[in-house]
This record gives sequence, C-alpha cells and structure tokens, in this order.
Amino acid sequence: MPQDKVIISCAITGSVHTPSMSPYLPVTPDEIAQQAIQAARAGAAVLHLHARDPKDGRPTPDPGVFMEFLPQIKAHCDAVINITTGGGNTMTVDQRMAAALVARPELCSLNMGSMNFGIFPLAERERDWQHDWERPYLEATRDFVFKNTFADIERLLALLGEGGGRFEFECYDVGHLYNLAHFLERGLVKPPLFVQFVLGILGGMGADPENLLMLKTTADRLLGPDRYRFSVAAAGRQQLRLNTVCAVLGGNVRVGLEDSLSLARGRPARSNAEQVTRIRQVLEALSFEIASPLDARRLLDLKGADRVAF
Repeated sequence: MPQDKVIISCAITGSVHTPSMSPYLPVTPDEIAQQAIQAARAGAAVLHLHARDPKDGRPTPDPGVFMEFLPQIKAHCDAVINITTGGGNTMTVDQRMAAALVARPELCSLNMGSMNFGIFPLAERERDWQHDWERPYLEATRDFVFKNTFADIERLLALLGEGGGRFEFECYDVGHLYNLAHFLERGLVKPPLFVQFVLGILGGMGADPENLLMLKTTADRLLGPDRYRFSVAAAGRQQLRLNTVCAVLGGNVRVGLEDSLSLARGRPARSNAEQVTRIRQVLEALSFEIASPLDARRLLDLKGADRVAF
C-alpha cells in the first residue's frame, strides 16, 4: 500500500535480552516509561511494549506492572502504544494477552503462528550473570516451541479486537503470511493490515535482504499490495541495514533494545532514543519524511488514544 511517510516503531525492552547483556536495557516501570517517552520525542510514532519484573528484570505478563508505565507514557507523549501478546517464553497464551485485555490499546502485536524460538545461543557467551534466572531462561529455548495455533489466533483476534483494537501481525517466516492470508480470506482481519516481518530469530527466517524482498513479494501476492502496510524488525547487527532496505522498498522500520543492543559495530546503544535518532538520520538523508503519531493513526486506521483504557 503506497504511503508518503515512514513510521518508526521502537521496541523498548522485549523479552529476549536479559539485564546482564546491557546496563542500558530498561527494566523498572520508570525506566521503561522514560526510555519510551524519549524514543517518541526522537521520532518514534509507535512504541512496542513488554514489561519486566522490577526486582530482577525477568519478563512479566502482570497487567499491574504494565499499568505502572502506560499512563506515564500516555501523559508525556502522543505515540501509539503497541502492547505485546508475544510476552515471554515461560508464559501461557492467557498470560500473554492479559495486559492487552486490561489496557485495550490501539495496537497489539500478534505472532502469526507457532514456531521454534531459539535464543539459547545468547547463553553461550561468557558474561557476569547478575541474576540466577537469566542463563536457564535462555538455555530453556533449546526445547521450546512458541505456541500460537489457529485456535489461539482466532481467540486473540476476537478478544482483543473488541472496541476497535487493531494488530501488528508479526511474521517470522513465509508460512505466517499464508496464515494471515487465511484469516483475511475468512474476514477475521480487515485492511489495512500492518505486517511486521521479524527476521533473525533462530527458528524463523534469517535477517537477509533477499528474505525481506521475498516476503514483500509474497505478501503482495497473498494479501494484495493495496491492503497492507509493512515494516521490518531485524535482530542484532542487521537492524539498521534491513530497516534501510525496507524503507527503500516502500515500508516502515522498527528499532529498539528489544531487537538490538548496539548502535554500531562495537558500540552499545545507550538508549532506545539513540537508535531512533540514528534511523531517522538515515531516512531523512534518503529524503524520506518521518510519520508523526497522527500520521501513523491515519495510515494504520487506529481508533485513537482517547479510546484506550489507561
């Protein structure tokens, strides 16, 4: 679907990286709120949010923790709030959607299928682990399948779509696009679809430009080029490169410490706002205009911040 402005999404903390990997990873509600607000002020129109246990930084599905930072963010910026339903690898489907059911945001992420989700290679690097949970949490993904069956997706769509909520459809592999096309054909999802190609997770497609181009071509064929908008989230050092390719292909971009802890080779990102500023500089150097939150709401046909429950 043609558009004249590029939406920058920022994934603030996620559930993949652990506190021992970066001192800049936000953990407490205040840290998450502060970094989200700074990212919005740097140019992020959409903020993708997970929650962490403030005591030890482990991912948590607790709606109470989400509600400690969501009102702060809303009070200090007008960015679109996008709440995860992917959660973390120890959570049930009910736990993963609990916060979104309470907060009723404009946008929720929705993984479009079950998959192996391997982050155990992150445990192989020698480091000074701060918390006892971190290394076993990563290692456990050698024998872990992220579960989102067709029944799960139908239920998530029904429960979270009430009240005008819309979705960021996360596609880690080409089969996920076929799943999305299935739900589109059944009329359970409505255009304009917002498709996030998530590349670089072990178990999904690699973070290669060729894969991104193939996914876009496949989405054009399955969904119809005028019925969806797309973005890319690339894990690790490919983040900036694939974001740039995605924009050139007519898409949008996602950065953030959920996806990469670096700003450049050998240089850690000190905040989410640093990554937003970097991709904004690249996009503007290529003569792209950056979408405001108002633009994002228009492009994605969102219900508006006045209709959320926080």
